[in-house]
Amino acid sequence: MGPSDDPLVLLTGATGYVGGRLLRALENAGHRVRCLARRPAYLGGKTGFRTEVVEGDVFDRKSLAGALDGVRTAYYLIHSLGAGASFEEADRRAASGFAEAAREAGLARIIYLGGLGRPETGLSAHLRSRQEVGEALRASGVPVVEFRASIIIGSGSLSFEIIRALVERVPVMVAPRWVRTLTQPIAIEEVVQYLVAAAELEPGPGRIFEIGGADQVTYGDILLEYARQRGLRRLIVPVPVLTPRLSSLWLVLVTPVHARAGRLLIEGLRNPTLVEDDAALTAFPVRPMGMKQAIARALENEDQEFAETRWSDALSSGAGVRSWGGVRFGARLVDSRVVRVAAPPARAFAPIRRIGGATGWYYANWLWRLRGFLDTLAGGVGLRRGRKNPEWVEVGDTLDFWRVEAFQPGRRLRLAAEMKVPGRAWLEFEVEGDADSSTIRQTAIFDPAGLAGLLYWYAAYPLHRLMFRGMLDGIARAVE
Repeated sequence: MGPSDDPLVLLTGATGYVGGRLLRALENAGHRVRCLARRPAYLGGKTGFRTEVVEGDVFDRKSLAGALDGVRTAYYLIHSLGAGASFEEADRRAASGFAEAAREAGLARIIYLGGLGRPETGLSAHLRSRQEVGEALRASGVPVVEFRASIIIGSGSLSFEIIRALVERVPVMVAPRWVRTLTQPIAIEEVVQYLVAAAELEPGPGRIFEIGGADQVTYGDILLEYARQRGLRRLIVPVPVLTPRLSSLWLVLVTPVHARAGRLLIEGLRNPTLVEDDAALTAFPVRPMGMKQAIARALENEDQEFAETRWSDALSSGAGVRSWGGVRFGARLVDSRVVRVAAPPARAFAPIRRIGGATGWYYANWLWRLRGFLDTLAGGVGLRRGRKNPEWVEVGDTLDFWRVEAFQPGRRLRLAAEMKVPGRAWLEFEVEGDADSSTIRQTAIFDPAGLAGLLYWYAAYPLHRLMFRGMLDGIARAVE
């Protein structure tokens, strides 16, 4: 059987958090994937060579017919949480229309990710809607494999962003009673593993699988464990008077969610979301990790993805949230600038390669010495270490109060801060160009640790902006 004869999988929601992770996993597993997207341009550069992207909408039956042509298995990862007060009706209508189109196309299976919770406990509108979508998909007669999950922990997930923002920004959390609600968080990697494995099931009737991590914990436990792993001391004070509406308004002040979405999510936090049927552990080769490991993995993956990101690409595409203090990517704050010089990349990079030590920092060296002196007083490394080679660096070398984290000769130098700061900081230089001219991009990145980190960044930002701008101009003068 040739590549074009491989079974075709349809993926909806590929531009979403879970869908984006699932797309990569399906491609890595060798599946031939077709993505249905209302805006195909959003998937530009994110798909493999065997993956096709078709324009369509789950509310448009004509587009669904074309998208489902030749498909045997479809993933349904659509929800309308941001659709306003009518999101439940929109979810039901979308699911019913998709399921009918799937039946007419002769699909063998629909795979769906829903939410845990017992209906008899009076589910919130959000959780109730997730389960109603599963029912609407099954009503068509197409076999449905439905996974029901609790909170998903992973770098970039909405749940994780809320947890992080709450812990990082609020030293004392006055929290409603939902912090005592039991839940069974699961790592995003394991959710994706379940979803991929479902495509390999033998043909047969549909089934509901409840999936969760190894631990049953409260939401308060998750908040405090995140704080512990980030080295933050946090106090949670539960109070009975915060309604979902008041909680959502408070949430929107300190987290990256809109008030309505926050209210819907908070209403769902009152419902215990625990696995009561562990059949998934028998049916699939997935062995979930515990809550502590899931948080550690999320932080580790976040660091890896962050280190691999080219901030020049992200900034030029308009990604991130722009503010006076730079651009915010998740919890990180980024200040980036460029200068163009009339020199090829190798010559443009030469002053960057020599930065620090006896060469200095190309602008206001007295300020850098003052910063080093203050760092020494605070018990830090200061500027005493200098650099071992004035002309060359290698990964792992010390460079004043920085350490070389990445080095590509003629192209890139990335420094990780080792001075005393309330968080983690990096300084990166990238050079691109041709035989006649080059662009030098300088990027300062800060991952603040709690409220103290945010106060430090914004208080020091005017001075940092002056110093970094002067440094880049000094590098340009050294080149030319």
